[in-house]
Amino acid sequence: MASHAPAQCCTFGVKHEGTPTGKMETVEDTETYIARPSSPHPSVAILIIPDVIGHRFVNAQLIADQFAANGYLTYMPDVFFGDPISLNRPADFDFPGWAKNHGVDRTEPLIKKFVKHLRETVGAKRVGAVGYCFGAKYVVRELGAKGVDVGYVAHPSFVDAEELKAIKGPLSIAAAETDQIFPADKRHESEAILKEVGQPYQINLYSGVEHGFAVRGDMQKKEVKFGKEQAFYQAVQWFDTYLKE
Repeated sequence: MASHAPAQCCTFGVKHEGTPTGKMETVEDTETYIARPSSPHPSVAILIIPDVIGHRFVNAQLIADQFAANGYLTYMPDVFFGDPISLNRPADFDFPGWAKNHGVDRTEPLIKKFVKHLRETVGAKRVGAVGYCFGAKYVVRELGAKGVDVGYVAHPSFVDAEELKAIKGPLSIAAAETDQIFPADKRHESEAILKEVGQPYQINLYSGVEHGFAVRGDMQKKEVKFGKEQAFYQAVQWFDTYLKE
């Protein structure tokens, strides 16, 4: 594997301050957070596949709003069918039991439905995908299937080496210095794979942060605030370079 499976650490973090400006709408029979830019880049859209806290998490919604502020029409659907995990679950929470109900067989058809919606209904000629933790696997899989054109993931989990080897588009990765899901050996394995694949890639490592920092990091800590903000800028610069026509 290029990263380990999600674990209890995927539920820990800090709720951020701010008021989301996007709207919750029903798309393809699925509740979806949509952030629309005032000056959109033409024929381009971004699909966010969130971490296990889901699309209603204010932190994730604020990120979607930030992509919209940078000109990207952004959709973030409920990929957990009304069953996300609330923040900071107790130690005895049955994470493996929850994960069994949210495997590829259930999640991937929804992702593909939204990629198709963005292309055929919205009219996006090029689609970028953003995946945090749980969502990273599906960004990589869609890059392999040529469903999306460009991908960005942060602190990825559950990505198989064969999935990473199959990508057919540019991929950017934001990694945490301390991450039991995407540790140093998995970063190095991913780097070796991406070098062989030959697609444009980027792996940025942020010091002083842990798994989940790009969404759920404690913004009161200097290193975390810097890492979270820079990881977002990394995504925007990646899409500005490889997604916009």
